[in-house]
Amino acid sequence: MRASLAPRSPAPTLLALGLALLALLASSGARADDAPARLVLWHAYGESEARGLERAVDAFEAREARAGRPVRVEVTAIPFGAYATKLQTAIPAGHGPDLFIDAHDRIATYVEAGLVRDYGALAPELASDFEPSLLEVLRYEGALFGVPLSVKSLVLYVNLDLAGDARLDRVEDFERLLDHRPEGVVPLAWEIDSAYAGAALFHAYGARYLDDEGRYALEGERAERALERMRALVSEGAVPEESSGELVRNLFRSGRAVGAVSGPWLAPDLPRELRWAVRPLPRIEAEGEDARLVPFSTIEAAFLVARAGQRDAAEPALARSLALFLAGREGALVRAREGGHVVASRAAWEDPSLAREARLRAFHDAAIEARPMPTHPHMSRVFGPVDRAIRKVLRGDLAPREALVEARHRFEDETRPPPPPRDPTWALVAVSSALLLVTLALARQITRAEVRAALARSLPAYAWIAHAFVVIVLLVVLPLAVGALASFFAGEGAELHYVGVANYVDILSARGGDLLGHGSFWVVLAVTVLWTVANVSLHVAIGLVLALLLSSPLLRLKALYRLLLILPWAVPSYVTALAWRGMFHRQLGAVNALLDVVGVPPVSWFAHFSTAFAANVATNVWLGFPFMMVVTLGALTAIPKDLYEAAEVDGAGPLEQFRSITLPLLRPALLPAVAMGAVWTFNMFNVVFLVSAGEPDGSTEILVSEAYRWAFTRGHQTGYAAAYAVLIFGILLLATRRSGAGARARRREVGA
Repeated sequence: MRASLAPRSPAPTLLALGLALLALLASSGARADDAPARLVLWHAYGESEARGLERAVDAFEAREARAGRPVRVEVTAIPFGAYATKLQTAIPAGHGPDLFIDAHDRIATYVEAGLVRDYGALAPELASDFEPSLLEVLRYEGALFGVPLSVKSLVLYVNLDLAGDARLDRVEDFERLLDHRPEGVVPLAWEIDSAYAGAALFHAYGARYLDDEGRYALEGERAERALERMRALVSEGAVPEESSGELVRNLFRSGRAVGAVSGPWLAPDLPRELRWAVRPLPRIEAEGEDARLVPFSTIEAAFLVARAGQRDAAEPALARSLALFLAGREGALVRAREGGHVVASRAAWEDPSLAREARLRAFHDAAIEARPMPTHPHMSRVFGPVDRAIRKVLRGDLAPREALVEARHRFEDETRPPPPPRDPTWALVAVSSALLLVTLALARQITRAEVRAALARSLPAYAWIAHAFVVIVLLVVLPLAVGALASFFAGEGAELHYVGVANYVDILSARGGDLLGHGSFWVVLAVTVLWTVANVSLHVAIGLVLALLLSSPLLRLKALYRLLLILPWAVPSYVTALAWRGMFHRQLGAVNALLDVVGVPPVSWFAHFSTAFAANVATNVWLGFPFMMVVTLGALTAIPKDLYEAAEVDGAGPLEQFRSITLPLLRPALLPAVAMGAVWTFNMFNVVFLVSAGEPDGSTEILVSEAYRWAFTRGHQTGYAAAYAVLIFGILLLATRRSGAGARARRREVGA
């Protein structure tokens, strides 16, 4: 029987759909009521510590579920280098976490920016679970803003196979190893030229970086003698030259260091076959007395975000409960067992399973005896000037007293207050007038009949490019406009106020100092121009020569050579930069090893501007020549072979053919490539930052790396850094327009 094709009434269908929708809404409402509470936790831990934190969070979720309070905690790892900046930008915008883990020394910055809230009064039994000194450094103006999770400080790692029966509880014991060490082994791997790692020796001599008011305090005979002792340790070979955290790690884990000064973060990287122990930092003869090296300690704490209650009134209490669980005995035991955390809980250390962990106990005891890092906001700014002072003394560029005085001047320059606020009325009038003039000009153009006709004809084309236009505006134009606008403001972080063109005046006037002095915009600009010209010239020359060789009909295995020569371009620039920095190390680098083969003494590549600049250029040329080679190879294939045959008939030799045929026909393809290469090189941040790091004394910084310093390492002065960025953009805009005008003029001459 054939089915009827008559239309059915829609009523039953609509009724069924309505009932299904009501059921769906009811079920979703029930699920919403039963859905677990949600918390977001941020941290910057490495792999092993992150694993321990996640296991502790799992235990917290299980505890809450048993109590009938289901909760879901989203644990997010943020890269350490961008951690503080991301917190300071995400939390005010309402996109940050409910709880985050960070070092205690930023507490003043977070509180003054209104990012965190206090915990109130802790229960007496919970407060007694922590050393009073740990809670004290987490207080600000009397209120407790964090609960301690872990404690960290530098310790002494000892290679038991290399140490033998030596006591090694004094720095002088390592100096005596100089005559009894195996070939290629250093007595003590210590990043002594770092202000953070070198602080232990300054403290042993009774010196300190800041006073209680946050003023520079590293001056006087004690600090000078500490610097002299550092120089002696390096010059005699007890501590390696040009040390770094990566060098310390590599030397100790490879069995080429008897001892190493590092923190708990080194332990997960050590191989299983290495026999090592952890001890407190050694003692030293200082000021005629026997003193212990006293490092800075860091307390990692859980901070409650001030905006947590905006989403759910229960979240502040729940976030506080999570923080106290992580800090308490149960959470601390999980973090210590699963992730190797050096936990702060006293009750956790009383547990027999943790008490047997001798290495963790050694880390904990050393951190408790260390000096907590000062929480004054100026602390982060003193490291840069002190770093440079130490390195200048170790290289012999300055005497200790002169280096410390110079560090004071730099510290005071970087911590000087921002320009005072200015009335923005005239700026608003000028901007409004400019916008009005532009609007009137556009309106006048639109009233013309031919313009309206052209617009009407172009409407279909505009529809095709509208999406690209919107994307470019959102991703390119808008960020540029926001950055340019930020350059008229000053202050730190979100505390900005309008200052007009004061940032530009400060930059162009070298902040009131010598126009050709250290760190001056004009000096950095000259270095940047020299950097760009040297690199682009070598890129073009090497790329052209290699392209000509690869295009030769007599060369075999061209495909293999092209593959090998393009590899430097394919490898990420930061990987290449780090590899080349290691090769330029004075004692352990491959470059000095090759020089030693031919009888050339080792070179301190980052001790002088010429050699540090050459190291940067060598790295960037290695990265950049494949691009020019590929462009030239493509352009060579487009040159007709008939031209060369005709030139041979006329008696022209290879050199004349290159000058009269190859070079003129390559120029149209090379000029845009050179312009692109110049822009890339002008802003090549990775190489300068990772290879020389601006050494010596910031002399190899370029404009983009100098802008980065002001934005992220000198107090987050974003307005000042934005002014640098606008000046860089203006310089490149003028340079590219001028080169484009020159290219058009040459084309007109050729056409004529």
